[in-house]
Amino acid sequence: MADQRARPDEDKRPTGIPVLRWEEPPEGPVLVLLDQTKLPAEEVELVCTDAPALVEAIRSLAVRGAPVLGIAGAYGVALAAARGFDVEEAARALEGARPTAVNLSVGVRRAEAAYRASLAATGDAGEAATAALAAARTLHREDAEASARMAAHGLALLDELLPGGGHRILTHCNSGSLVSGGEGTAFAVALAAHRDGRLRRLWVDETRPLLQGARLTAYEAARSGMAYTLLTDNAAGSLFAAGEVDAVLIGADRIAADGSVANKVGSYPLAVLARYHHVPFIVVAPVTTVDPETPDGVSIEVEQRPGYEVTEVTAPQVPVTGAGGGIPVAPLGTQAYNPAFDVTPPELVTAIVTEEGVVSPVTREALADICG
Repeated sequence: MADQRARPDEDKRPTGIPVLRWEEPPEGPVLVLLDQTKLPAEEVELVCTDAPALVEAIRSLAVRGAPVLGIAGAYGVALAAARGFDVEEAARALEGARPTAVNLSVGVRRAEAAYRASLAATGDAGEAATAALAAARTLHREDAEASARMAAHGLALLDELLPGGGHRILTHCNSGSLVSGGEGTAFAVALAAHRDGRLRRLWVDETRPLLQGARLTAYEAARSGMAYTLLTDNAAGSLFAAGEVDAVLIGADRIAADGSVANKVGSYPLAVLARYHHVPFIVVAPVTTVDPETPDGVSIEVEQRPGYEVTEVTAPQVPVTGAGGGIPVAPLGTQAYNPAFDVTPPELVTAIVTEEGVVSPVTREALADICG
């Protein structure tokens, strides 16, 4: 059985939250994760000693967010290799843990390729494990660098579209340090605006049913000293109608070759509202999130989550009675529709910001050029 023990984190973390790290205690290497399901009530770490523990952490959303899933997947392959487990079996299990987030497959395959290449060249499993770990660490560093470049490109785009500063930005789900090797994707742009004195207000969708906005984005915004306000997802329309939103910034879990964007469910309605109210709708994601093998939005596999995430609510340190470990809010036996993501067509996307630059207008050709 996978070993996944929790450790309370007693030290106050800096603004840049270390969401995962590799450690090598005497009993063998481990991957340490900040358990995002416990936030904001507790900062607790999970210690994964093998790939199955990491798969469970990914499925339970203890670790989540496209870029960091790629990093975690790469470290998971390295962990399997270092501990002498079947690397191919571990890689396939990790790839299948979250089907929509393409970065997970990218990270897994990158570390696996490094392992295979080293093993073929040297025949030494120990050296091959070292190669896989080096690939994971390189991906981790590259993602942090990409985050900084996306923030710079995104802030420049905001200043171009909305000269004068005082930006009022609406964001959905969570796209900060908790999903990245750096300071995030969409949230990193808002954070850059805040640091430059150009952010007037960050509007935070609570992001039902799992409240990643309320629990995680608000947590990061508070730690960063940002001016932010939390709202229910269905209050966004009245906010647009009141003229209180200057731009929408979201991340992405997969971007198809034609520019269709899969992101946390609730993103597509924001794009429709933004178009109606003539507000820029901007997606911020690294090029590893663009999947040239997925031709269009219809081809994106959308993960279906358990119904109890809708029929129950969970709160840290509150007694639970529901089948899914939460507090029931619907009658017993209620069926629930619970897609984890929705897909926004490219014609509703004002721009896609990557570490390599900005794609606007969003076309298949422009996206291919910047990724190339």
